[in-house]
Amino acid sequence: MPQRYLLIRLADQRLQLIEQDEVRLEYPVSTGVAGPGERDGSGCTPRGWHRIRIRIGASCPLNTVFVGRRPTGEIYSAALAAGAPGRDWILTRILWLTGLESGRNRGGAVDTLRRYIYIHGCPDSEPMGVPASHGCIRMRNADLMELFDRVEAGLPVLIR
Repeated sequence: MPQRYLLIRLADQRLQLIEQDEVRLEYPVSTGVAGPGERDGSGCTPRGWHRIRIRIGASCPLNTVFVGRRPTGEIYSAALAAGAPGRDWILTRILWLTGLESGRNRGGAVDTLRRYIYIHGCPDSEPMGVPASHGCIRMRNADLMELFDRVEAGLPVLIR
């Protein structure tokens, strides 16, 4: 195991920052409602070893709305949400993941990067601790901001 990595536990919907075999930070998350899986278009959360490819949104305010990994200039609010019911909101920060295991989560129809799998913020009204996403790992915005400041591009991520 690496000395420092993120561990995402699908069974109990938790994300942990592990440093030298000790849990340094821990948060509830929400992963894919369709369960674990790697196929493109499945809505599942991919398993195995990944790494953070890029960190997006470092200077953006809390609740910044992202579309296509770019801030829209909007700040999420109940009024904004009312105008887009059912939208899958990507808020505050994005940690874009890339798979490290060829044939499992890298390449072809199982490529995590090409599936646009992120660790990202969501409306604080969304449930945590239960699968509810379209395959990404959702976090509370304040938790994500704290985590974002403690991780770097290249950090290994194990989803199991």
